[in-house]
Amino acid sequence: MAEIIADAAGKEGAEVRLKEVADASNDDLIWADGIVIGSPVYFGLPSSEIKKFIDDSISVRRQLENKVGAAFVSSGHRTGGRETAIMALLGAFIVHGMVVCGDPISSGGHYGAVASGSPDERCTQECIGLARKVVMLATKLKADSVCS
Repeated sequence: MAEIIADAAGKEGAEVRLKEVADASNDDLIWADGIVIGSPVYFGLPSSEIKKFIDDSISVRRQLENKVGAAFVSSGHRTGGRETAIMALLGAFIVHGMVVCGDPISSGGHYGAVASGSPDERCTQECIGLARKVVMLATKLKADSVCS
């Protein structure tokens, strides 16, 4: 899913840094205009590695305000807690003062992209739609901040 989103964002003209959480840093968060975080779902929540990354981002909290944040998750079962896990990620973006972005109406219009197991065609379209929306919003917000 991360690769699909990164590829789609790149095709929309975004400069993309695709990293596993172990290789990501707060500097990556500061650098980005749009941040998309994905996680497997464990007991209806993001993984502990993702949670730690988010907890460690407290030191750059004021530097993430007005950036675009979006999320995607994958679970082993269609009712495996995907919405609660994705809401936990979106909640962290809200605490940072970020602009939260869900997937567009054309690809489902909910909290973000989701998969049960490996991405199927529907999930792929959700990922592409989410990437396009993040790039569009991040571009508009950056242009507005330059003008103000």
